Amino acid sequence: MRILSKEQIKERLSTTALLQAIEKGFVTYSQNEAMIPPVASMQFDDPPGDCHIKYGYAKSGKYYVVKIASGFYDNPQLGLSSGNGLILLFDKQTGAPLCLLQDEGYLTDMRTAAAGAIAAKYLAPKNISSVGIIGTGAQALYQLKLLSTVTTCRNALIWGRDVAKAKKLITHPDLEEWSCKVATTIDELTAECNLIITTTSSSEPILFPHQIRPGTHITAVGADDFGKQELDPKIFAKADKVIVDSLSQCSLFGDVSHALKAGLLTSSPS
Repeated sequence: MRILSKEQIKERLSTTALLQAIEKGFVTYSQNEAMIPPVASMQFDDPPGDCHIKYGYAKSGKYYVVKIASGFYDNPQLGLSSGNGLILLFDKQTGAPLCLLQDEGYLTDMRTAAAGAIAAKYLAPKNISSVGIIGTGAQALYQLKLLSTVTTCRNALIWGRDVAKAKKLITHPDLEEWSCKVATTIDELTAECNLIITTTSSSEPILFPHQIRPGTHITAVGADDFGKQELDPKIFAKADKVIVDSLSQCSLFGDVSHALKAGLLTSSPS
């Protein structure tokens, strides 16, 4: 079985090819041409963390994959990345393992960032005044980095609970083409930005309807498990459109599930 390290994967991964593959994957899934079982997950309290196990295949493809991705949020205090993981690739005809992608969570981060860029490509306002990033972790970086492929806007405000992390993020070399500032409050960010991306592991709402300007697009990627929430459910009642990647999964956990439980949304697709 072939084994590829994170560095080998990064050397081979083309941003253009990534975006094309993720966009094609959305179409394949939406046309019921993929088999994606429910996500398996584990939560940990001491130290706080979670682990997701995801798997699936395209019906017309030659392979199936099993992915394990974890997030342990105290890791940075130990000098370690909060995210980790790996992906196993199997032959769909024989079940033989073909490749181990020891990506340490990198492909998960890039896949999520690509999804955010694709959402902005089709759903965000044509004229983006400024991009607001809520959160200061790896996903905040990758979301902003890949957005540059779908918008000419290069103004960004970043807010995080840890101001020092926000100040460090705006100086990251991968964001040289962006003009980034630290927002002192979320209200400051929402007042200037009509494209907002939430990337936190919050367990309670941090963004509320009164803060959102008309015509604003929100990409919410942080609430990816039970117990997580970034958006006040009333935001969904105010929204013109609510778009999800997987209706079945979003109905079970994350921000959309809270709006459904509150009776502010119905689960019928349109």
